[in-house]
Amino acid sequence: MRTVADRAALAHVNEETVSVKKVWIDLENSPHVPFFKPIAAELERRGYSVMFTARDCFQVCELANLFGLKYERIGRHYGKNRVAKVVGLGIRALQLLLPVLREKPDLAVSHGSRSLLLLASLLKTPSLTIIDYEHARFLAFPKPTWVMAPDIIPESSLYAGGIAKDHVLRYPGIKEDVYAPSFTPDRSLKTRLGLDTNDLIVTIRPPATEAHYHNPESEQLLDTVFEFLGSRPKIKMVLLPRTPKQEADARKRWPELFASKKIIVPDHVIDGLDMVWFSDLVISGGGTMNREAAALGVPVYSIFRGKIGAVDKYLADGGRLVLLETPDDVREKLKIVRRNSDNQPQIGNRAALQAVVENIVRALESK
Repeated sequence: MRTVADRAALAHVNEETVSVKKVWIDLENSPHVPFFKPIAAELERRGYSVMFTARDCFQVCELANLFGLKYERIGRHYGKNRVAKVVGLGIRALQLLLPVLREKPDLAVSHGSRSLLLLASLLKTPSLTIIDYEHARFLAFPKPTWVMAPDIIPESSLYAGGIAKDHVLRYPGIKEDVYAPSFTPDRSLKTRLGLDTNDLIVTIRPPATEAHYHNPESEQLLDTVFEFLGSRPKIKMVLLPRTPKQEADARKRWPELFASKKIIVPDHVIDGLDMVWFSDLVISGGGTMNREAAALGVPVYSIFRGKIGAVDKYLADGGRLVLLETPDDVREKLKIVRRNSDNQPQIGNRAALQAVVENIVRALESK
């Protein structure tokens, strides 16, 4: 039988439990998984509750499993067609409705999830969108309550969406600086992929062909990369396709390189930072893997041919990223040099992570 003191203590515990604020994080693309994992851990360390939803595409769920995240799998990708994208947006927002109503989050956070923005607006739940590419297009409505971006991105591009200045939040460095400092290489990776110590490893990430900002010139550059590297001895290309179609297209286009194992595709999901670290160089048609390599100090070349964002320009100007703009650039600028990956990455600054979390807390605690 509980005493009065016991009941008072229990009531206090229940009151504290009810008062814990909850953050809803939606994972729409594979880079969101490593980015949000340390953010969620830090929020929980500070006493907040975190719920994850994940879209079933681009290996999002497989990566979430690999990183040990608890999430609810909701929705899928509806392809490149603009009408299908809009319809799919509405469908996924409806699919998210039930878990969001059940969990009642105090703040909705994403790295550009349109479905989250739409549903949060309808439910009048405050939302925070994090961006690192200022040329990404969002819907004319709804607007997020808060926007967060690296300091590198010009302020004018953030206010253009109608967000009040006091609701624009900044953090130092680049997005990859949020999670790279906690990276520890998995030294079994090369063995698991069947890579020899004598292999010169080039990791290749194809362009985001289904993105609205995709430029077909990126695919032409990718063909030149395969042609150029395929004729070089000791090179192994590790291809990390975004979709099964990209892998199928590559196998059809370059059957001899696959047959000779000059190109290999991992048969299971792997941590992108591991693959980057054990590469001698990285070539990518997208932003995240380029910037992960830059954060780890690995030579990296971009075949992205959309409008160059402030972050990539900052890295290119600093010599941490080489932009390949023509087939001749591929043949002339690619430096195939072996690097030592036996050492530990020398990354220790957690300022970006702390700033991002502080900004989320500011939005969460805002009246």
